[in-house]
Parts: sequence; structure tokens; C-alpha cells
Amino acid sequence: MAEQPNPIRVASSILQARRTSRPEPSGTGAVQSADLGRVLESLRSGGIATLPDEAETLEGFRNRMQTIDPDSLSRDGALAFWLNLYNAGALAVASDAFEGGAASVLRIPGVFDKPWATIDGESLSLNDIEHGKIRRFGDPRIHGALVCGSASCPTLRYEPFGENLDEQLDDQMRSFLAGGGAAVDRTTGTLRLSRVFLWYGGDFTRPHRMPTWIPARKEALSRIVAGWLPEADAGWVIDSSPKVEYVPYDWGLACSIA
Repeated sequence: MAEQPNPIRVASSILQARRTSRPEPSGTGAVQSADLGRVLESLRSGGIATLPDEAETLEGFRNRMQTIDPDSLSRDGALAFWLNLYNAGALAVASDAFEGGAASVLRIPGVFDKPWATIDGESLSLNDIEHGKIRRFGDPRIHGALVCGSASCPTLRYEPFGENLDEQLDDQMRSFLAGGGAAVDRTTGTLRLSRVFLWYGGDFTRPHRMPTWIPARKEALSRIVAGWLPEADAGWVIDSSPKVEYVPYDWGLACSIA
């Protein structure tokens, strides 16, 4: 089994991330991400082994994003900006791990804490982008959209985020749950959820307080998750109030696209 993150270090990095400036988008624009789209197409057709060949394109995408003020964009445009920037960083990390023969991205020292991009004068790590920027938009669906180069993280979307962001995020949640993020077991009366919901469940039950540290009540969380389950499973969850279990998280190196 791949190693697990140090919980104390994770908590410290989240606290550090909250010191970044809060996103305040006030414009009307969006950013085109065709270059990231080409990387996703390559990954979709050839798998993780193609990523080292895309390192230059990922670096170019990051460099282009560094010239943009995300607060000049619309709210959806800014959220898409940060989601795409984070996932590009996660792909770069997965590429480094693959090229170095690492079994997990966690084998790379400071993988989520070292600087990845400088945006509007702020030097930001992937943790800074996730906890200091993306979670502050108050939309828990982002947890179905962010990837980490590991087997248990959500499957990467086949296209960059941008137009129709609301539909994209809903689709990502359904895809994440169907791909292993949630499993209904009527025989034992159990709803098994990814540990993403253990770590970030409070974002789903209290999105107005994102990023929140307060754990979610399992019953409340299961009812919210049901909104992205197939109709029959959703009805069973609502009617039966199943017990909730969190499944182990596999940090083994993996990166796939649905």
C-alpha cells in the first residue's frame, strides 16, 4: 500500500493556505485553455506514460496563467482558472513521479507544498491553490473535479473547465461517485464513501463556511451525496438512512480520464 499523508503536516499546510488572499472576481471574462486540452487528449489516448512528453506544454500553460489576474474574470471564469491551474500542477507532479519510477506522488518531497505558480504576485503551492483559492468559492462540487495523481482521486475530466462550468461540476460529481466515490450495499444497509467525504464532508454540509474544519454528520452528508446518485440509489439512501462507512484511500500513482 502507498504511504499516507502526515495529518499534522496536512493541517499545517491548510492553515498556511488560508493566509493567501481571498479570490474576489469582479469581471466578465474567461480564459481559453486549449493548450491544457491538448494535454488531456494525449493523456486520454495514451495514458500516464504520455505525461513526460507533455511537460513543456504544461509549463507553458502555467506560464500563460501567470500573466492573468483571475480577479478580472467572472466568478465562473475565475473558478475554472483555478481548477485548471491546479489540475495542470497535479499532472506535472504525476509526470515527475512516473518519470522517476515513484509508486506514489507522495514520494516526491513537498509535493503539494512547494511553489507551483506565481499569480498576481503570490507564490502558490498546490495546497495554496486548493485550500486558499478554490475552496473559498463555496462550491463543494470542486472535490469531484480536482485530481491528485492517485488511484482513489476523482477521474480527470476529458476537457478543461470553462464554458458550462455548472454542468461540468455536476457531471464530475456523478462521475466521481459512479467511479468508486460512493457504493450502495442494500444487503448490509451501508453507503460506502470515499475518504474525500471524511476529509471534506463539512464543505458539503456547510458550503457557506468553506473551507471548513468541522466534520460532517454522516446522515446529513449521505442525503446530500444522494443528489448525485442514480435515481434508484438516491431513493434508497433517502428512505433507509443507511450507515456510512469511509473506504481506504489508495495513494498509488494513477492518472486517468473518463
